[in-house]
Amino acid sequence: MSSAKFKVAAVHAAPVYMDKKASLDKAVGLIKQAGEEGIKLLVFPETFVPGYPYFTECYPPLKQVTALAQYAEQSLVVDATSTEIDSLRTACRSSSVAISLGISERVAHGYTLFNSQLHIDSDGKVLGVHRKLQPTFVERAVWAQGSGHTLRTWRTETGYNLGGLICWEHTMNGARQAMITDAQDVHAAAWPGLSTMSGFEAGGDSQIEALMKAHAMTAQVFVICASNYVDDSCLAWMRDNLGEQDLVKRGGGWSAVIHPFCLFLAGPQTGEEEKLLSAEVDLAQLAAVKVWVDAAGHYRRPEVLSFGVDKTPRWDDDVRVAGGDNGREDVVEKAVESGQASKQKIDDVGGDAEKR
Repeated sequence: MSSAKFKVAAVHAAPVYMDKKASLDKAVGLIKQAGEEGIKLLVFPETFVPGYPYFTECYPPLKQVTALAQYAEQSLVVDATSTEIDSLRTACRSSSVAISLGISERVAHGYTLFNSQLHIDSDGKVLGVHRKLQPTFVERAVWAQGSGHTLRTWRTETGYNLGGLICWEHTMNGARQAMITDAQDVHAAAWPGLSTMSGFEAGGDSQIEALMKAHAMTAQVFVICASNYVDDSCLAWMRDNLGEQDLVKRGGGWSAVIHPFCLFLAGPQTGEEEKLLSAEVDLAQLAAVKVWVDAAGHYRRPEVLSFGVDKTPRWDDDVRVAGGDNGREDVVEKAVESGQASKQKIDDVGGDAEKR
Protein backbone atom coordinates (compact mmCIF):
# COMPACT_ATOMS: atom_id res chain seq x y z
CA MET A 1 0.00 0.00 0.00
CA SER A 2 1.22 3.48 -0.86
CA SER A 3 2.16 5.77 2.03
CA ALA A 4 1.80 8.92 -0.07
CA LYS A 5 0.52 12.14 1.49
CA PHE A 6 -1.07 14.62 -0.89
CA LYS A 7 -3.75 17.26 -1.28
CA VAL A 8 -7.13 16.45 -2.83
CA ALA A 9 -10.19 18.57 -3.56
CA ALA A 10 -13.87 18.28 -4.43
CA VAL A 11 -15.17 20.74 -7.00
CA HIS A 12 -18.33 22.37 -5.67
CA ALA A 13 -19.36 24.26 -8.79
CA ALA A 14 -21.84 24.53 -11.63
CA PRO A 15 -20.90 24.09 -15.29
CA VAL A 16 -21.82 26.47 -18.10
CA TYR A 17 -25.06 24.68 -18.77
CA MET A 18 -25.46 22.86 -22.10
CA ASP A 19 -22.25 24.37 -23.45
CA LYS A 20 -19.60 21.70 -23.87
CA LYS A 21 -16.78 24.02 -24.91
CA ALA A 22 -17.41 26.57 -22.17
CA SER A 23 -17.73 23.83 -19.52
CA LEU A 24 -14.48 22.25 -20.69
CA ASP A 25 -12.81 25.66 -20.53
CA LYS A 26 -14.13 26.09 -16.98
CA ALA A 27 -12.82 22.64 -16.03
CA VAL A 28 -9.39 23.54 -17.42
CA GLY A 29 -9.41 26.73 -15.37
CA LEU A 30 -10.25 24.80 -12.21
CA ILE A 31 -7.47 22.30 -12.92
CA LYS A 32 -4.99 25.15 -13.26
CA GLN A 33 -6.28 26.69 -10.03
CA ALA A 34 -5.86 23.32 -8.31
CA GLY A 35 -2.27 23.11 -9.52
CA GLU A 36 -1.52 26.54 -8.12
CA GLU A 37 -2.96 25.45 -4.76
CA GLY A 38 -0.88 22.27 -4.66
CA ILE A 39 -3.87 19.96 -5.17
CA LYS A 40 -2.93 16.61 -6.73
CA LEU A 41 -6.39 15.07 -7.26
CA LEU A 42 -9.48 17.01 -8.31
CA VAL A 43 -12.94 15.39 -8.35
CA PHE A 44 -15.73 17.01 -10.36
CA PRO A 45 -19.53 16.62 -9.98
CA GLU A 46 -21.79 14.36 -12.02
CA THR A 47 -21.94 15.29 -15.74
CA PHE A 48 -20.04 18.55 -15.26
CA VAL A 49 -19.83 18.49 -19.04
CA PRO A 50 -22.34 19.61 -20.28
CA GLY A 51 -24.41 19.68 -17.05
CA TYR A 52 -26.93 17.36 -15.45
CA PRO A 53 -30.18 17.00 -17.51
CA TYR A 54 -32.49 18.41 -14.86
CA PHE A 55 -35.06 19.05 -17.60
CA THR A 56 -35.88 15.33 -17.73
CA GLU A 57 -37.45 15.72 -14.28
CA CYS A 58 -39.58 18.71 -15.26
CA TYR A 59 -41.32 18.27 -18.64
CA PRO A 60 -43.40 15.63 -20.49
CA PRO A 61 -41.29 13.20 -22.57
CA LEU A 62 -42.54 14.29 -25.98
CA LYS A 63 -41.53 17.89 -25.26
CA GLN A 64 -37.96 16.78 -24.50
CA VAL A 65 -37.01 15.27 -27.87
CA THR A 66 -35.24 18.37 -29.20
CA ALA A 67 -33.59 18.98 -25.84
CA LEU A 68 -32.31 15.40 -25.71
CA ALA A 69 -30.91 15.75 -29.22
CA GLN A 70 -29.08 18.91 -28.16
CA TYR A 71 -27.82 17.14 -25.06
CA ALA A 72 -26.30 14.41 -27.23
CA GLU A 73 -24.55 17.04 -29.36
CA GLN A 74 -23.09 18.64 -26.24
CA SER A 75 -21.91 15.31 -24.80
CA LEU A 76 -18.24 14.39 -24.83
CA VAL A 77 -16.56 11.76 -27.01
CA VAL A 78 -13.70 9.90 -25.30
CA ASP A 79 -11.87 8.16 -28.10
CA ALA A 80 -8.35 7.86 -29.45
CA THR A 81 -9.39 9.84 -32.53
CA SER A 82 -11.16 12.60 -30.56
CA THR A 83 -9.48 15.89 -29.77
CA GLU A 84 -12.22 17.03 -27.37
CA ILE A 85 -10.30 16.04 -24.25
CA ASP A 86 -6.89 17.32 -25.38
CA SER A 87 -7.24 20.53 -23.36
CA LEU A 88 -7.98 18.50 -20.22
CA ARG A 89 -4.97 16.27 -20.72
CA THR A 90 -2.69 19.24 -21.31
CA ALA A 91 -4.00 21.01 -18.20
CA CYS A 92 -3.51 17.91 -16.04
CA ARG A 93 0.02 17.41 -17.33
CA SER A 94 1.11 21.05 -17.00
CA SER A 95 -0.47 21.42 -13.54
CA SER A 96 0.46 17.93 -12.26
CA VAL A 97 -3.16 17.32 -11.25
CA ALA A 98 -5.12 14.08 -11.66
CA ILE A 99 -8.87 14.41 -12.22
CA SER A 100 -12.10 12.48 -12.09
CA LEU A 101 -14.46 14.43 -14.33
CA GLY A 102 -18.18 13.72 -14.54
CA ILE A 103 -19.30 13.77 -18.17
CA SER A 104 -22.16 12.82 -20.41
CA GLU A 105 -20.20 10.54 -22.72
CA ARG A 106 -21.17 9.99 -26.33
CA VAL A 107 -19.92 7.00 -28.28
CA ALA A 108 -17.77 7.87 -31.28
CA HIS A 109 -19.73 8.07 -34.53
CA GLY A 110 -23.02 7.45 -32.73
CA TYR A 111 -25.76 8.85 -30.53
CA THR A 112 -25.70 6.48 -27.55
CA LEU A 113 -24.82 8.24 -24.32
CA PHE A 114 -23.45 7.13 -20.95
CA ASN A 115 -23.32 8.87 -17.57
CA SER A 116 -19.57 8.57 -17.03
CA GLN A 117 -16.52 9.53 -15.02
CA LEU A 118 -13.39 10.32 -17.04
CA HIS A 119 -10.20 9.68 -15.06
CA ILE A 120 -7.00 11.43 -16.21
CA ASP A 121 -3.71 11.10 -14.35
CA SER A 122 -1.36 13.92 -13.37
CA ASP A 123 0.86 13.19 -16.37
CA GLY A 124 -2.04 13.74 -18.78
CA LYS A 125 -2.55 10.06 -19.40
CA VAL A 126 -6.15 8.84 -19.67
CA LEU A 127 -6.56 6.18 -17.00
CA GLY A 128 -10.00 5.12 -18.17
CA VAL A 129 -13.73 5.75 -18.04
CA HIS A 130 -16.36 4.41 -15.66
CA ARG A 131 -19.91 4.20 -17.03
CA LYS A 132 -22.80 4.30 -14.57
CA LEU A 133 -24.32 0.84 -14.35
CA GLN A 134 -27.93 1.87 -13.89
CA PRO A 135 -29.38 5.23 -14.90
CA THR A 136 -31.94 6.32 -12.32
CA PHE A 137 -35.63 6.99 -12.98
CA VAL A 138 -36.04 9.21 -16.09
CA GLU A 139 -32.28 9.18 -16.69
CA ARG A 140 -33.03 6.01 -18.66
CA ALA A 141 -34.35 8.25 -21.45
CA VAL A 142 -30.89 9.83 -21.68
CA TRP A 143 -28.21 7.25 -20.90
CA ALA A 144 -27.57 3.59 -21.62
CA GLN A 145 -26.56 1.07 -18.96
CA GLY A 146 -22.84 0.69 -18.40
CA SER A 147 -21.29 -2.77 -18.18
CA GLY A 148 -19.24 -4.36 -15.43
CA HIS A 149 -16.19 -3.93 -17.62
CA THR A 150 -15.78 -0.31 -16.51
CA LEU A 151 -16.48 -1.11 -12.85
CA ARG A 152 -12.89 -1.01 -11.64
CA THR A 153 -10.09 1.03 -10.10
CA TRP A 154 -7.06 2.56 -11.79
CA ARG A 155 -3.51 2.82 -10.46
CA THR A 156 -2.32 6.42 -10.52
CA GLU A 157 1.18 7.79 -10.95
CA THR A 158 1.15 8.80 -7.26
CA GLY A 159 0.68 5.14 -6.32
CA TYR A 160 -2.92 4.84 -5.10
CA ASN A 161 -5.91 3.06 -6.62
CA LEU A 162 -8.62 5.46 -7.78
CA GLY A 163 -12.19 4.44 -8.51
CA GLY A 164 -15.57 6.10 -8.49
CA LEU A 165 -19.33 5.76 -8.64
CA ILE A 166 -22.09 8.12 -9.71
CA CYS A 167 -25.07 9.33 -7.67
CA TRP A 168 -27.45 6.53 -6.62
CA GLU A 169 -25.07 3.97 -8.03
CA HIS A 170 -23.83 4.21 -4.43
CA THR A 171 -27.03 2.46 -3.32
CA MET A 172 -25.86 -0.62 -5.25
CA ASN A 173 -23.97 -2.50 -2.55
CA GLY A 174 -22.52 -4.82 -5.18
CA ALA A 175 -21.02 -1.90 -7.09
CA ARG A 176 -19.39 -0.61 -3.92
CA GLN A 177 -18.15 -4.10 -3.09
CA ALA A 178 -16.57 -4.24 -6.54
CA MET A 179 -14.52 -1.16 -5.62
CA ILE A 180 -13.43 -2.90 -2.42
CA THR A 181 -12.36 -6.11 -4.14
CA ASP A 182 -10.40 -4.05 -6.66
CA ALA A 183 -8.30 -2.61 -3.82
CA GLN A 184 -9.64 0.93 -3.91
CA ASP A 185 -7.78 3.55 -1.83
CA VAL A 186 -9.49 6.78 -2.93
CA HIS A 187 -13.12 7.08 -4.00
CA ALA A 188 -14.43 9.74 -6.39
CA ALA A 189 -18.16 10.29 -5.86
CA ALA A 190 -20.07 12.38 -8.40
CA TRP A 191 -23.50 13.86 -7.64
CA PRO A 192 -25.98 16.41 -9.00
CA GLY A 193 -27.78 19.04 -6.89
CA LEU A 194 -30.21 16.49 -5.47
CA SER A 195 -31.81 18.78 -2.88
CA THR A 196 -32.95 21.24 -5.56
CA MET A 197 -35.44 18.71 -6.97
CA SER A 198 -39.06 18.62 -5.86
CA GLY A 199 -39.52 16.00 -3.16
CA PHE A 200 -35.84 15.97 -2.17
CA GLU A 201 -35.53 19.38 -0.53
CA ALA A 202 -35.53 17.99 3.01
CA GLY A 203 -33.68 14.71 2.52
CA GLY A 204 -31.40 15.00 -0.51
CA ASP A 205 -28.29 16.21 1.33
CA SER A 206 -28.82 13.69 4.13
CA GLN A 207 -29.00 10.85 1.60
CA ILE A 208 -25.70 11.87 0.02
CA GLU A 209 -23.99 12.24 3.40
CA ALA A 210 -25.23 8.83 4.58
CA LEU A 211 -24.06 7.03 1.46
CA MET A 212 -20.68 8.77 1.42
CA LYS A 213 -19.92 7.97 5.04
CA ALA A 214 -21.12 4.41 4.54
CA HIS A 215 -18.67 3.85 1.69
CA ALA A 216 -15.79 5.54 3.51
CA MET A 217 -16.28 3.22 6.50
CA THR A 218 -17.21 -0.03 4.79
CA ALA A 219 -14.54 0.27 2.11
CA GLN A 220 -11.93 1.95 4.35
CA VAL A 221 -11.19 4.59 1.73
CA PHE A 222 -10.89 8.35 1.50
CA VAL A 223 -14.04 9.70 -0.16
CA ILE A 224 -14.03 12.85 -2.26
CA CYS A 225 -17.65 13.80 -2.95
CA ALA A 226 -18.39 16.51 -5.52
CA SER A 227 -21.83 17.91 -6.31
CA ASN A 228 -22.92 20.69 -8.62
CA TYR A 229 -25.48 23.28 -7.70
CA VAL A 230 -28.20 24.64 -9.97
CA ASP A 231 -27.41 28.13 -11.24
CA ASP A 232 -29.09 30.69 -13.48
CA SER A 233 -27.52 29.29 -16.67
CA CYS A 234 -29.33 25.98 -16.06
CA LEU A 235 -32.69 27.51 -15.15
CA ALA A 236 -32.51 29.98 -18.05
CA TRP A 237 -31.73 27.25 -20.58
CA MET A 238 -34.70 25.16 -19.43
CA ARG A 239 -37.02 28.17 -19.46
CA ASP A 240 -35.88 29.37 -22.89
CA ASN A 241 -35.97 25.94 -24.52
CA LEU A 242 -38.79 24.12 -22.73
CA GLY A 243 -40.87 26.66 -20.86
CA GLU A 244 -41.55 27.54 -17.26
CA GLN A 245 -41.20 24.92 -14.52
CA ASP A 246 -41.24 24.85 -10.72
CA LEU A 247 -39.79 21.41 -9.97
CA VAL A 248 -36.08 22.34 -9.90
CA LYS A 249 -34.85 25.40 -8.01
CA ARG A 250 -31.56 27.25 -7.64
CA GLY A 251 -28.89 26.10 -5.23
CA GLY A 252 -28.33 22.64 -3.80
CA GLY A 253 -25.28 20.40 -3.94
CA TRP A 254 -23.40 18.63 -1.14
CA SER A 255 -19.62 18.26 -1.33
CA ALA A 256 -17.03 17.02 1.15
CA VAL A 257 -13.81 15.10 1.73
CA ILE A 258 -14.27 12.26 4.21
CA HIS A 259 -11.79 10.11 6.19
CA PRO A 260 -12.32 6.31 6.33
CA PHE A 261 -13.53 6.68 9.93
CA CYS A 262 -16.25 9.11 8.74
CA LEU A 263 -14.52 12.33 9.83
CA PHE A 264 -14.94 15.41 7.67
CA LEU A 265 -11.56 16.53 6.33
CA ALA A 266 -13.22 19.30 4.30
CA GLY A 267 -16.79 20.54 4.13
CA PRO A 268 -19.53 19.73 3.84
CA GLN A 269 -20.33 22.55 1.44
CA THR A 270 -23.83 23.32 0.14
CA GLY A 271 -25.40 26.11 -1.87
CA GLU A 272 -24.25 28.40 -4.65
CA GLU A 273 -20.76 29.36 -3.52
CA GLU A 274 -18.18 27.98 -5.96
CA LYS A 275 -15.32 26.38 -4.07
CA LEU A 276 -12.54 23.81 -4.20
CA LEU A 277 -12.94 21.87 -0.95
CA SER A 278 -9.39 20.74 -0.26
CA ALA A 279 -7.81 18.50 2.36
CA GLU A 280 -4.64 16.50 2.88
CA VAL A 281 -4.96 12.75 2.45
CA ASP A 282 -2.40 10.53 4.18
CA LEU A 283 -2.57 7.01 2.75
CA ALA A 284 -0.35 5.76 5.58
CA GLN A 285 -3.38 6.16 7.86
CA LEU A 286 -5.15 3.35 6.00
CA ALA A 287 -2.87 0.80 7.67
CA ALA A 288 -4.20 1.70 11.13
CA VAL A 289 -7.79 1.72 9.87
CA LYS A 290 -7.39 -1.74 8.40
CA VAL A 291 -6.15 -3.12 11.70
CA TRP A 292 -9.77 -2.70 12.77
CA VAL A 293 -11.58 -3.48 9.52
CA ASP A 294 -10.17 -4.74 6.23
CA ALA A 295 -13.06 -5.31 3.85
CA ALA A 296 -10.76 -6.67 1.16
CA GLY A 297 -9.07 -9.01 3.63
CA HIS A 298 -9.98 -10.51 7.01
CA TYR A 299 -13.44 -8.88 7.10
CA ARG A 300 -14.41 -10.36 3.73
CA ARG A 301 -15.07 -13.95 4.90
CA PRO A 302 -15.18 -15.45 1.38
CA GLU A 303 -15.99 -18.93 2.71
CA VAL A 304 -19.29 -17.52 4.05
CA LEU A 305 -20.09 -14.61 1.74
CA SER A 306 -19.52 -15.04 -1.98
CA PHE A 307 -19.25 -12.16 -4.43
CA GLY A 308 -18.67 -11.85 -8.15
CA VAL A 309 -18.59 -9.24 -10.90
CA ASP A 310 -19.14 -9.99 -14.57
CA LYS A 311 -16.37 -8.01 -16.26
CA THR A 312 -17.29 -9.13 -19.75
CA PRO A 313 -17.51 -6.13 -22.10
CA ARG A 314 -21.04 -5.53 -23.41
CA TRP A 315 -20.48 -2.51 -25.63
CA ASP A 316 -18.19 -2.39 -28.65
CA ASP A 317 -15.89 0.20 -27.09
CA ASP A 318 -15.93 -1.04 -23.47
CA VAL A 319 -12.41 -2.43 -23.59
CA ARG A 320 -10.99 0.71 -25.14
CA VAL A 321 -12.62 3.23 -22.79
CA ALA A 322 -11.95 1.21 -19.64
CA GLY A 323 -8.29 0.78 -20.55
CA GLY A 324 -7.61 4.44 -21.29
CA ASP A 325 -4.14 5.04 -22.73
CA ASN A 326 -3.05 1.57 -21.61
CA GLY A 327 -5.52 0.27 -24.15
CA ARG A 328 -6.91 -3.19 -24.53
CA GLU A 329 -4.09 -5.31 -23.09
CA ASP A 330 -4.17 -3.86 -19.56
CA VAL A 331 -7.90 -4.44 -19.05
CA VAL A 332 -8.01 -7.84 -20.73
CA GLU A 333 -5.14 -9.14 -18.61
CA LYS A 334 -6.68 -7.89 -15.36
CA ALA A 335 -10.16 -9.28 -16.08
CA VAL A 336 -8.94 -12.67 -17.27
CA GLU A 337 -6.41 -13.15 -14.45
CA SER A 338 -9.10 -12.47 -11.84
CA GLY A 339 -11.49 -14.91 -13.53
CA GLN A 340 -14.06 -12.15 -14.00
CA ALA A 341 -14.21 -12.56 -17.80
CA SER A 342 -13.03 -15.05 -20.35
CA LYS A 343 -10.49 -14.13 -23.02
CA GLN A 344 -12.72 -15.73 -25.65
CA LYS A 345 -15.67 -13.48 -24.79
CA ILE A 346 -13.48 -10.38 -24.85
CA ASP A 347 -11.95 -11.39 -28.18
CA ASP A 348 -15.40 -12.01 -29.60
CA VAL A 349 -16.63 -8.54 -28.65
CA GLY A 350 -13.43 -6.87 -29.82
CA GLY A 351 -13.55 -8.71 -33.11
CA ASP A 352 -17.12 -7.66 -33.73
CA ALA A 353 -16.20 -4.05 -33.08
CA GLU A 354 -13.30 -4.17 -35.53
CA LYS A 355 -15.56 -5.59 -38.23
CA ARG A 356 -17.82 -2.58 -37.85
